[in-house]
Amino acid sequence: MPADGFVKVARLDECQEGRPLQVWVDDRPLCLCRVGSDVYAISDICTHQEFFLSEGKLEGTTIECARHGARFDVTTGKVKRLPAFKPVKTFPVRLVDGDVQVKI
Repeated sequence: MPADGFVKVARLDECQEGRPLQVWVDDRPLCLCRVGSDVYAISDICTHQEFFLSEGKLEGTTIECARHGARFDVTTGKVKRLPAFKPVKTFPVRLVDGDVQVKI
């Protein structure tokens, strides 16, 4: 892993607005969410019941878990709708020469 902790996880053109993208770093699933020209990275595991958030729907900065409808803000990880109580972990993202890099 690079000294600054950022690793390439995808190309920017793989991230489509409104379509969550699952990527893996080692054994950790992450969910990339493109909102306009920004890309956000969150843990891909719903904190309510372990289910991939990347299977859900992304509208603006809100992602909805496909299993029970919990919603999270992808910019902060905060819960926006029950049944989840605990926020999802967020990760810093940077774009470098068309690459999406996430700091783990």
